[in-house]
Amino acid sequence: MPFEELKPSLDAAYQKIAKQINVPGFRRGKVPPAVIERQFPGAARDEALNDILGAKYVEALEENNLTPLAQPEVEVLKYDDEGPLEFTAEVDVKPEITLPSYDGLSASVEDLAVTDEDVAEQVDALRERFGTLIDVERPAQEGDFVVIDLVATQDGEVVDGAEIAGFSYKVGNGGMIDGLDEALVGVNVDEEKTFTTQPGQRRAWSARTSR
Repeated sequence: MPFEELKPSLDAAYQKIAKQINVPGFRRGKVPPAVIERQFPGAARDEALNDILGAKYVEALEENNLTPLAQPEVEVLKYDDEGPLEFTAEVDVKPEITLPSYDGLSASVEDLAVTDEDVAEQVDALRERFGTLIDVERPAQEGDFVVIDLVATQDGEVVDGAEIAGFSYKVGNGGMIDGLDEALVGVNVDEEKTFTTQPGQRRAWSARTSR
């Protein structure tokens, strides 16, 4: 970018700075560029550079019909007094993809065999997904949903942050706390069960069902 194109941005930067500073002997907005350079070396050039880079970057994208996918990495190569500006902007751009011809292509798909077991499995999954929970008058068994309160103790003291209230849990689901499913099978409403887990740490959990 030649200096002739840079000069309007530099002049605008000097005018902007002149309106923002107070220099004894000069009215605000009337401070000469030479005085601004003595007081704030390079400030106008930096201000102009920010304005120029953005405009020229967009111009380059439009001229080359590029669609950027991120912010560019800009490197200024040359920016001397009254000299040209040279910079590079590196950015990932939207690629041009040429689709191959699909004439003559063929594909074969094997028939999908659906068994009665497959159908039953999907039906059971839909029943569980859209089913409605109802209270039952019997001890909990595997597959039931229970609402429980959990409290963990270690050496007789409640473990900080290891208390859960009103937690809905499917008995037999597994993957939460070792021993929980076994403790819940056969438990009644408002009954409390204590079980120990994580051997070596002497940590006990108490589970109470509320429904």
